[in-house]
Amino acid sequence: MWNKKTVWALLVLSSVLLSSFSFYAYQIIYYPNLQVGKEKTFLVIPEGGTFDSVRDSLYKYDIVQDVVSFSFLAKLMDYTTAVKPGIYEIQPDMTNVAAIRMLRAGTQIPTYVTFTYGRTINDIAEPITRNIAITPEQFREAVNVYIDNNPDGFTKETIIGMFIPNTYQVYYTISAEGLLKRMNKEYHNFWDQERLDKAKAIGLTPKQVSTLASIVQAESVKEDEAPVIAGLYLNRLKRGIPLQADPTLVFASGDFGLKRVLNEHKEVDSPYNTYKHKGLPPGPINMPSIQSIDAVLNYQKHEYIYMCAKEDFSGYHNFTSSLAQHNSNARKYQRALSIEMRKARMQNQQ
Repeated sequence: MWNKKTVWALLVLSSVLLSSFSFYAYQIIYYPNLQVGKEKTFLVIPEGGTFDSVRDSLYKYDIVQDVVSFSFLAKLMDYTTAVKPGIYEIQPDMTNVAAIRMLRAGTQIPTYVTFTYGRTINDIAEPITRNIAITPEQFREAVNVYIDNNPDGFTKETIIGMFIPNTYQVYYTISAEGLLKRMNKEYHNFWDQERLDKAKAIGLTPKQVSTLASIVQAESVKEDEAPVIAGLYLNRLKRGIPLQADPTLVFASGDFGLKRVLNEHKEVDSPYNTYKHKGLPPGPINMPSIQSIDAVLNYQKHEYIYMCAKEDFSGYHNFTSSLAQHNSNARKYQRALSIEMRKARMQNQQ
């Protein structure tokens, strides 16, 4: 039989151990353990992420103080087999319980996709997928499937016009198909009744407006000049005059680094050759900006049908309705260009 002293000693030891365990349990549940004394941070869990990879990331980036207590509680709360991909916001002084509940529920924060310019789908595949789980290859594959079966009749030539350049809020886990549906929704939001009415008034469909806007955008970097250029091309369309837009020849050639369009480029056999073919090309030659689309919809009314870069190299153009005046403007520009080229050669020789 145990004597009283032994019993009391065991009771005291048990009480101490129970108190210690209770205190430790309280600590791992209610004490701050993530981003202690720091600002908030973000944890990215990719598709296929495991608990081991989550734990390793928390440890590697010094997000968690006591990784053992976090792991112990994660197992008790069944998070180790319920890892969900996403971007998660880790708040300052976050407890294990709060963090694990958030991660287990998949309560991710939104991220953003931004794209501002591109000539083709290939050009926007990387920027549009930069902050989400899908890859550029998956995006391109989804676009090809979408082209074959979409409700708005977008083709490989016109699909770039469905993407309205902007920044959009999405979730990291959005699928490629979901992203395309979102872009289609944004396209229809953009083409509200006011814009549709303006397109109808000038006799163009939204796809045709995007095509013309892409040409206007390629012709000048001066936003205040865009409505004038839009009006010029609309005048040509109405009169059945070929657009003769040099940027369409650059697109047709496939050499997007082409600096000067020569007579030989005007002979290229392509539906995008607006010297050979009247009307608009099959689709946009780039992804037109909102400003360029609105420049077409709100074009400036005038009688111009000719344009030539100004001889002061300001980036602006001389406009006229007279072929004789246009030829005079072209000679001025060529003379100025020749002088600049001679100066550049002389400087290179020095």
